[in-house]
This record gives sequence, structure tokens and C-alpha cells, in this order.
Amino acid sequence: MKKTITIPDFTKSPSVDQVGIIERSSRFQTRSIKNESKIQALKMVLNMIDLTTLEGKDTVGKVNQMCYKALHLHDDYPGLPTVAAVCVYPSMVAIAKEAVKGSGVKVASVSTAFPSGQAPFSTKIDDTKYALDQGADEIDMVISRGKYHQGEYNFVFDEIAKIKELCGAQARLKVILETGEIGTLDDVRRASDIAIYAGADFIKTSTGKIGSAASIPVTLTMLYAIKDYFIKTGIMVGMKPAGGISTSKLAIHYLVMVKEILGEAWLSNEWFRFGASSLANDVLLQLEKQRTGVYQSKDYISID
Repeated sequence: MKKTITIPDFTKSPSVDQVGIIERSSRFQTRSIKNESKIQALKMVLNMIDLTTLEGKDTVGKVNQMCYKALHLHDDYPGLPTVAAVCVYPSMVAIAKEAVKGSGVKVASVSTAFPSGQAPFSTKIDDTKYALDQGADEIDMVISRGKYHQGEYNFVFDEIAKIKELCGAQARLKVILETGEIGTLDDVRRASDIAIYAGADFIKTSTGKIGSAASIPVTLTMLYAIKDYFIKTGIMVGMKPAGGISTSKLAIHYLVMVKEILGEAWLSNEWFRFGASSLANDVLLQLEKQRTGVYQSKDYISID
């Protein structure tokens, strides 16, 4: 039975022990994993990836090519899963939806004036409605970082809640904090709390459009916010680190962290994603290494 949810005073979000977070983060990166478990983890990582193209030069052909890769990661390797989703701009949702039809791969669309969030709310509403009308299964919205830094936490909360209401039962909502612009770990925790209590299905670190992207300390801080909310309410919230995760080794460190902080229930693409398109290729090369004993040339893996 779910507990009653009381909206907290966001000015009083828990402070973060930065030294403790950094120390625990470093321990996640020292774990060794046996080969059999490593193969299982690598396949799990593949199935948690949101393949993404979010460029001004995106074309129908580029989106179709990415969607083909989502369904055919490496046809010479039997039994591979698909990725979790493809993520595109609203204008490309219908193209992607047709390309992955019947596969189980979700179509995510960025929204609310991605990546800056600097637009009137009416524009953000139109942006989201268009993506939903085109068939988006998931919405990745950005928060208004300017409003956050002005201390207008209720404004940020209300914006998220209204977008969540628009999504209804059709689409799950991922809320991008853009942690590289949010500030300290205390701010990351507060912004996480705002997004979670406003109804986010996932909280996400980054847009991938600035230099500072996902990191283990930032993700760990967000995982603790998810854990505390689950303890209080019984409601699960997903996590999506995005940007800067390009190696299999690092991705597995993230899985270890999720398992230790949140538990095995979060180890599926329903509750954990990687926003990291280049990661897929490194995972494929590592799987081939585990299967054949030698590293394959990158020429045998499609670039995008």
C-alpha cells in the first residue's frame, strides 16, 4: 500500500556529504567482475541504452539508420537484445516510430525547448503536445535552470507537473536536470527532489549539449534522492545518466552502484537507462572479445 505523499519544503532538501559521496563513488570503480557475470552485465547495458541523435543536421536518413542499428546491433552475434529506446527531436518522432514499429523499442522525444529550456511555457506545451501527437512513448524534458537559480522552486515544480499531466498514460516522463548547470551536489539533490515529487518517471543528469555530463558522484546523489522517495512513498522512480559514458567498464560501474543503492528491482530498462549512443559500440566490441578471445576491428561495428 502506497503512503500518502506530502510535498516537502524544497528549501530544506537534505544536504549532501560531498566527501562521503566522492569516497563511496571511488569504491564502485574498484570492483572486479567474473567473465560470466560480465557478459550478462554487458547485455544488460545494451538493453538499457537510449540511442540518440539530437543535431540540427539530423535527416530522415540519419534517423532511419540509427533506428536500424537499434534493432540490429550486431547480427553476427546471436541472442543480443535491442536497445531500450531511440531519442530524437519532435520533428523526427513519426519517422522513428515507423522505423521501430513492432520491435518493442520505445521512441523518446526531447521537449520543453531542449536543451536550454529558455522559452515561454506555452511554447513548451506546444513542443510536448506535438511530440505526443506524433506518437512519442517517452518525453525527455529539460527544467528551467534559470528559474531554479532564482530560487523559484515552485515554478520549476509546477512546470514539471504540468508536462507530466500532458503525458498522461501515453508517455513516461524523464526530467533532465542538466546537472552541469545546476551547481553543487546540494543543488543536484534539491533539483532531484523537485522533479521526483512533481511526478517524474525518471530523473536524468544531462542534455549532452554542455561539457559537463554524467558522473558517478552526481548519479549517486540522484540515486539517494530516488531511494529516500521510495522509502517514504513506495513509488519507484527511474534514473538515466547521460553523456560521457562511453566505455563498458564505466557502464558496469554504474550498474554496480544502482544495485547497491537501489537494489536489483532497478536493474532493467524500465527503471534504468544510459543516454550514451557511443557506448553501444564499445559494449559490442567487449562482447566479441569475451566470445572469441580477441578484440575485433572497429570497422566491423557500424559507427551510428
